[in-house]
Amino acid sequence: MTDEPWGPSADGLDQPYWDGLTRGELRLQRCGTCKTWIWGPQWVCGSCHALDPNWEAVTPVGTVYSWSRSWYPFITELADQVPYVTVLVELPEAGHRRVLGILTGADTDAVRIGDPVVGHIEHDEGATWPLLRWRRSTEGAQA
Repeated sequence: MTDEPWGPSADGLDQPYWDGLTRGELRLQRCGTCKTWIWGPQWVCGSCHALDPNWEAVTPVGTVYSWSRSWYPFITELADQVPYVTVLVELPEAGHRRVLGILTGADTDAVRIGDPVVGHIEHDEGATWPLLRWRRSTEGAQA
């Protein structure tokens, strides 16, 4: 356990997500029985109630579903990055599940709902766990 405001939960449910980021992969749960994508992490599938959610790698490509510009550093470690844009990204490859991340790049002022984005995983100096960040994509929602 670290003092960082991000990282695995105490119950370990999301540990495979963080381990995936460490390996450079975005991993989400998928039910082994009905194949429904699951996010946030759950012990039981909400669709069929099976107890066998697995973790699968997902291509970090999607579209901006929503966004917010933060002028206050809600996370101390991001104080030197304000203002920053937090995006909720919809992942078509993962049943349109939505994940959060910070938008990076020179054009964050131009972000719009529906913009195609590509995820990248960054491991900040001194941090225990990497973070998923997003960049606007001019190629559309394609890897």
